[in-house]
Amino acid sequence: MNHHAEPVSAGRDPLFRFLFWSVFLYAAWYALHAFIIHPWGLLDHWLIDRVIAWAGFILTTLGYDLIPEPANAELIRTIGVEGGHLLWIGDPCNGLNLFAVYLIFLIAYPGPWKHKLWFAILGLVSIHLINAARVAALCMIVRYDYELLNFNHDYTFYVVVYGWVFLLWYIWVKRFALKTPVHLLG
Repeated sequence: MNHHAEPVSAGRDPLFRFLFWSVFLYAAWYALHAFIIHPWGLLDHWLIDRVIAWAGFILTTLGYDLIPEPANAELIRTIGVEGGHLLWIGDPCNGLNLFAVYLIFLIAYPGPWKHKLWFAILGLVSIHLINAARVAALCMIVRYDYELLNFNHDYTFYVVVYGWVFLLWYIWVKRFALKTPVHLLG
């Protein structure tokens, strides 16, 4: 009786397939973003406008008065609260690349598409809300202690935002992904 397990070919190995599709999808995303989406600019601009609108809603709901937008607001894309400074919201802060990384993992990891669709939408909306809350919090930080801006922008909120994405991935893997991966994109 032979008790040796048969070797799994690279094409049938679930880890290999996940890594292959993750790298392939990320490379495709990177090329699409670098050569088409970012130079086009409209999606980046639209997302920044949404982040500013949602952050403004959060701030005004909390009782803060917003600094009036400058005359060339469509070019500068800033937000701030009275008593503080305007914060410039750049393209890297709009969350688009984070959306892509989140979706790439979700697509590449095995699981039923009916769950992937609603989980993708829920995840994207929640990531966008977390990002808007991050911008609102940075506006409050600038109002009270400008010296804390860089640390919180560069470290604290990266941990919060990426921590949220990792939590979403964890929930996907534990609750909705296939327990025995059969094929990667199904």
